[in-house]
Amino acid sequence: MKKYLTLMLIITLAACTAKVEVTEEPTKAEIDTVMDAWHKAAANADFEKYFSYFESDSSIFMGTDATERWTVAVFKPWSKPYFDKGKAWSFTAVKRYVYFSEDGKTAWFDEELDTPNLGPSRGTGVLTKTENGWKISHYNLTIPIPNELTDEFIPKIDSVLNK
Repeated sequence: MKKYLTLMLIITLAACTAKVEVTEEPTKAEIDTVMDAWHKAAANADFEKYFSYFESDSSIFMGTDATERWTVAVFKPWSKPYFDKGKAWSFTAVKRYVYFSEDGKTAWFDEELDTPNLGPSRGTGVLTKTENGWKISHYNLTIPIPNELTDEFIPKIDSVLNK
């Protein structure tokens, strides 16, 4: 009987200390909330809040210019003067598509943006589920050029990039 009670105690303790991972299906609404708040932080020139949405200083932000590929550690000082002026940039998502990894810990998205300074634009990115919620790991801002205009733009882009 003593062996039986000892065995039951061990099984009970093991069950109580076992790590149980409860996972919920991620939703598009979660990603929409993060991305909309991130865009709003830029429009409100809230520097700290804006950068709090990135996963780390190693996260990547790619701007529209071919030279604009920054880690967050480099992007922060570059963008600080814009935030200090009281308004960084204003992007509003018109449409957003979201896709999740099988384990629900990674989200990929692409969004059509309305912007006052760039016109119709597009953002694509990756978010990672962390202990602190969804965080941006990579963001790429682009200005989509219609195929009918590429013959006009390619020589101009080539001349700038190959100076």
